[in-house]
Amino acid sequence: MTKIKLALCQMNVIDDKKANLKKASTMICESASKNVDFIILPEMFNCPYSNDKFIEYGEEEQNSYTLNKISKLSKEYNVHILAGSIPERKDDKLYNTSYLFDRQGKILAKHRKMHLFDIDVKDKITFKESDVLTSGDEFTLAETEFGKIGIGICYDVRFVELARIMVENGALILIYPGAFNMTTGPAHWELLFRSRALDNQVFCIGVAPALNESASYHSYGHSIVTNPWGEVILQSSEKEELIICEIDLDEIKKVREELPVLKNKREDLYEVIQK
Repeated sequence: MTKIKLALCQMNVIDDKKANLKKASTMICESASKNVDFIILPEMFNCPYSNDKFIEYGEEEQNSYTLNKISKLSKEYNVHILAGSIPERKDDKLYNTSYLFDRQGKILAKHRKMHLFDIDVKDKITFKESDVLTSGDEFTLAETEFGKIGIGICYDVRFVELARIMVENGALILIYPGAFNMTTGPAHWELLFRSRALDNQVFCIGVAPALNESASYHSYGHSIVTNPWGEVILQSSEKEELIICEIDLDEIKKVREELPVLKNKREDLYEVIQK
């Protein structure tokens, strides 16, 4: 299968887990009615983006209300679902974790956010995930019927090395559920997704929560799909929206033949850097 029909669920996240799961279920149901192959939810789709809420909403994988719900939906609709991310409890630690479910509702892969969002933009925004979250320490590749998919979360997209590691290990699509804000979003969101797609000649996808102006953290939205040429195929606004988009993996081969950047990389330069 080279053509994949995607659904990007840019949902409005509120301070009510059951309501958030109901909204996610509704968008998944609508996506399935359009015969999509792959559904993607945003970062922290069941939880307001706030350190105190990460603690309050944290769930253990084995008895997770959220994950059980998504598992049942993926099986019911026979579709892959990337469950954006949730606050995952493990022992005495809390992670920002994304789960990929296959068509049978089984977990294919999970990714714990490696690069925590610790920033301080003077007079604009300060946030420190590391106050409550622990960073993951592994890159994540999922073997799917579509080929290998690399998974990151939000701030991970800024790190070119992570994307390159995933692509050099076979990833054809890079997906980053994310929640950029109204400072970093207008400045960097589109630029970063176009850059990761262009650098690695792959498809790069970002799915964000919609802007909720009553929340303490304002998500930029603008869920996006970029192609191996570095172009934006589709991008939403800041509002709640379901985006349906088809991509063709044959474009990767075409672009790599036209511009053989990865094939012609300077191995001697890599050796110098490593020394």
